[in-house]
Amino acid sequence: MYVILLGPPGCGKGTQSKRLIERLQIPHLSTGDMLRQAKKAGTPLGLKVAECIDQGKLVSDELIMDLVAERIQQSDCRAGCLFDGVPRTIAQAESLDVMLGKNGVSLAHVFELVVDQEELLRRMLERAKVEGRADDNEETIRRRMEVYATETRPLVDYYRQRGKLRTVEGIGTPDEVFQRIANYLAG
Repeated sequence: MYVILLGPPGCGKGTQSKRLIERLQIPHLSTGDMLRQAKKAGTPLGLKVAECIDQGKLVSDELIMDLVAERIQQSDCRAGCLFDGVPRTIAQAESLDVMLGKNGVSLAHVFELVVDQEELLRRMLERAKVEGRADDNEETIRRRMEVYATETRPLVDYYRQRGKLRTVEGIGTPDEVFQRIANYLAG
């Protein structure tokens, strides 16, 4: 089962991702992890990634999707995976749809965790305090929320139009939120 988990910073994606991959017994495909592994491996694709990272450039959509294409061909992804950090844009979403289609599969679910902005801010400030993240102040957190709203939030409509979107209320205990996700998996 191929799954995406969307939501703004602080909505609980990390917590729910761990539960989803355990429940579905699928790998967690983190773009950040794939970039670091590709750079370390020194493959031709990894060298391109390393060049971007070392020069402080953003890794292009094309390069990201090449990494994803390479990764989903590995045997542990045959039964599916949880995409984390990809897609971030409509272009990446379209590319992912084509890529999966070439393999004769498609996304089963795109879960959107919904939490109101003031609760997100409260959670992020609390997490910053607990984890000692001095750089996570209110201004930085609000900027991250704005970036999500302008760059990634359009994916919600993209997947809604394709009948893949499952909106999940992200307020409650982690168990309560996961039960809402599990209800979609069961249905």
